[in-house]
Amino acid sequence: MEMMQAFGQSLINIVLAAYEFLWGDLVTIPLPGGGSVGLSLLILILVPVGVYFTIRTRFVLVRMFPEMLHIAVEKKQETQKNSISGLQALIVSTATRVGMGNLVGVVAAISAGGAGAVFWMWVLALLGSSTAFAEATLAQLYRQKDPLYGGYRGGPAYYIHAFVMRKRKHKARKSVIAALFALSGLICWCGISQVISNSVTSAVDNAFSVPPLYTTIVLVAVAAVVVLRKNATVKVLDVMVPVMAGCYFLMTIFVIVRNVGELPAVFERIFAEAFGLRQVAAGGFGAVLMNGVKRGLFSNEAGSGSAPCAAAAADVTHPAKAGLLQAFGVFVDTIVICTCSAMIMLLAPAEKIAGLAGMDLLQEAMRYHFGDFGVVFIAVILLLFSFSTFIGILFYARSNVAYLFGDNWFSQTAYKCVALVMLFIGGLAAYTFVWDLGDVGIGLMTIFNMVALLPLSGEAVAALKDYEKQRK
Repeated sequence: MEMMQAFGQSLINIVLAAYEFLWGDLVTIPLPGGGSVGLSLLILILVPVGVYFTIRTRFVLVRMFPEMLHIAVEKKQETQKNSISGLQALIVSTATRVGMGNLVGVVAAISAGGAGAVFWMWVLALLGSSTAFAEATLAQLYRQKDPLYGGYRGGPAYYIHAFVMRKRKHKARKSVIAALFALSGLICWCGISQVISNSVTSAVDNAFSVPPLYTTIVLVAVAAVVVLRKNATVKVLDVMVPVMAGCYFLMTIFVIVRNVGELPAVFERIFAEAFGLRQVAAGGFGAVLMNGVKRGLFSNEAGSGSAPCAAAAADVTHPAKAGLLQAFGVFVDTIVICTCSAMIMLLAPAEKIAGLAGMDLLQEAMRYHFGDFGVVFIAVILLLFSFSTFIGILFYARSNVAYLFGDNWFSQTAYKCVALVMLFIGGLAAYTFVWDLGDVGIGLMTIFNMVALLPLSGEAVAALKDYEKQRK
């Protein structure tokens, strides 16, 4: 027993050390006024990579935005049985990007860093969209036919494998780096499953006083019905994502119209605090900058290699189309949904939300705008956002499970059952170790993804140029 406890503690220590290495302040830059900016390893990787791809694609989100809208409404061209359209792949990736981070995460960023954090989230969306384009396009270029589910499958594990085999100049069934990426993804998504259920049960308990056990049982039962059926995930998300995102957007528009006279002051506050005009003197500019940057990175997931697992499955006529749709997905997630949360909070009187944080703060802001209905609405939206994230990440997991264990239903079903168990456990109690494990997983995914993403980036840029030529 003592040996097991010692092993468990050693494992926890390793995970905490890995978390600190990936997400802790690796470099600290002092600022005027006594403040400082702490830069984690992942920020040092993802921000320069975002700048690099933004320059190489010549600001693809800005230049090609009308084309992204055009592609999003194209009719599906099914060349493989049970394949999904580019729009359906976008919906799956949006389901996983749009989650609790868009609600409570944005509120936390503004609480810690001020309104200026919103501006830096917008900047990260611009940079992240270019990274999302590159990795999604590569996923299309190196995708494979899916013998189990039909259609296509792929993602970073597959283009990492191809890159490593090309370097070695010989073929092998597995690449160590690709396998490590796939394993990191599966670990990350199990951790996220626990976070999802814990967030949902807490919100439902606050809004309706429903005991967490009852909420957890219903959540797991409904999730099992969806994810254990062969191709139910995409069909459910096709309905759920547009409805939940649309409702949240319309509610925010109502808040904005109702408080339109306050908008100039809100935007003035965002831009003034973004550049630390008041914060530098108080030493708070670092908090403004880094909370916005971190929330932007966490929210859009660009560079982590998650969304390419959906992009690879898209049945589109050109690889660049899938890349453009995923770039548009970053826009929807950060510029639209995260901004909605920010506006709901910033348009509420300061005295109404003073001293509150997290979900309590967001619910109180909604109570101000909509009365008690607002508290109920935000709890329901969080439930939908979180549920769609769960079934979306299990769609991602398909290709990674197949890469590690081959094409068989046993391994696919076994991983789904493990994720459902984590969903159940998380609904009853919060285990910070598992949460940290999820963060370590996404951090490792990002690092392994970069091994091939940067060297193969020329192929993604070439695909974009080829697509632009075809359009002329």
